[in-house]
Amino acid sequence: MATQHPDNAFAPFWEKDGDGFVSSQEEMQELYASFKHLGCDEYMWDWEGKYVDEAIVERLLTEYFTYFQKNQLGRDKFLTFRIPNIWQEKGYSLARAFMSILTAADIAHDIKVKTPPLFEVILPMTTAASQMIHIQNTFTELAKTKHKLFQDQTQKFNHLEIIPLVEDVRDMFNIQKLLGSYSQSFQKKYHKKLPYIRPFIARSDPALISGLIPAVVGSKIALSEIYQWSKKSKIPVYPIIGCGSLPFRGSLAPGYIEKFIEEYRGVRTVTVQSAFRYDFNLAKVKKAINILKTSLPKSQPFLFAPWEKNNLFKIIAISSKIYRQTITGLAPAIFKMSAFVPARRERRLHIGLLGYSRKIGKLKFPRAINFTAALYSLGIPPELIATGRTLKFIKKNRVYQEIFDCAYLHLKHDIIRAGRRLNKENLILLAKSNKAWRDVLTDIEYIEEYFHIILKPKKPQDFLHRNATSDVYFLRKNKQDVSRAILAAGKLRKSLG
Repeated sequence: MATQHPDNAFAPFWEKDGDGFVSSQEEMQELYASFKHLGCDEYMWDWEGKYVDEAIVERLLTEYFTYFQKNQLGRDKFLTFRIPNIWQEKGYSLARAFMSILTAADIAHDIKVKTPPLFEVILPMTTAASQMIHIQNTFTELAKTKHKLFQDQTQKFNHLEIIPLVEDVRDMFNIQKLLGSYSQSFQKKYHKKLPYIRPFIARSDPALISGLIPAVVGSKIALSEIYQWSKKSKIPVYPIIGCGSLPFRGSLAPGYIEKFIEEYRGVRTVTVQSAFRYDFNLAKVKKAINILKTSLPKSQPFLFAPWEKNNLFKIIAISSKIYRQTITGLAPAIFKMSAFVPARRERRLHIGLLGYSRKIGKLKFPRAINFTAALYSLGIPPELIATGRTLKFIKKNRVYQEIFDCAYLHLKHDIIRAGRRLNKENLILLAKSNKAWRDVLTDIEYIEEYFHIILKPKKPQDFLHRNATSDVYFLRKNKQDVSRAILAAGKLRKSLG
């Protein structure tokens, strides 16, 4: 699933002006390139907190009719709307998204291609089955009204499949309850069994809110719970996971595909975000996508017993507490730095009526990409924050240690990869005036002791990255613009954030 996540440092391979900024007018070309040139199966069209071309299906079928006549939407290629969560963001976009879906069905019917071309939507920040049923009811009522007013030929199309996107670690542990409640409500309302469901597990926002270890372990628990629920309910499941290229946001990047597939066994769909598609060699990107398409259907999930789940929850609770205390102390530096991260999409501000923010306590943090970019640009990879102290806690308990080793297979690999971008000189300077940075130094000490490694640059690109982050630090200290230095560092690590 190609997505519009704005984490690319380089310009897209298809972009004519080469400025790296993907405007809403360019997104149709991006969608087509993802299908045609990269071989992606699905594209997420994001209505959440951004500006959107509402006539996307009509434009695609007009501009690329020959391609989509052969590769039909809804049959061969899939366009999936991520709608706004009306419990978090005002629902101005929801009605427009639904009308786009309904009119797309009319257009497809009239030109005699697959109808409906769009039939699933992603509901972000899903926390209750009632939200999913409400979205279905709203669409059904709107469809009935439209069909009555316009007497169209697609009157049978009045139902959507809802993809719940779970973004909180606690909700991941309780995902069986969500799926069970939803399937019961669905059967009661529609008098039939739920045909299938595609639960969507987030990786970026859980990491931002709770830290690396809780995000990874939480997602692994969610996969286990999803498959255990499927076995009991006899309802097929096809889990999705949303991952970025850097380890903090999922470690899904060309060159690391095999380890990713082993780590997240049981996943059936993965998001290949902007950095994955644009910041690596194009041939390697295509090869990586082909490996994913071949391997994901074959991977089998790791199932955790209830006692293992309970112990992992204890680890997560400790780790999250350590992480949140530290990140709260780092907030001023993160806020200042994130403001200089180059924009890659036409996003609304996540404030007021038109959006929302990610909260840790009372503090409103930037979105995960800018958050990650801010810390990497200072030379302090967020993967390291709270990880050392969490490992020290785990090491004291043999049971925790054994379970944790099964729950996060490639932690050492992720830490070494992130540690190559560490600028210890910057961290030592920052630690002189802030205890929270000194706590990060402690994390690094414990990590190095635990794995018997030294976290530092190793390859020429790593040393260049360290130099770029030193530029960021000293430019910012002198109150100068750091956006160019941030972009330079992002290109060296092949992802903004």
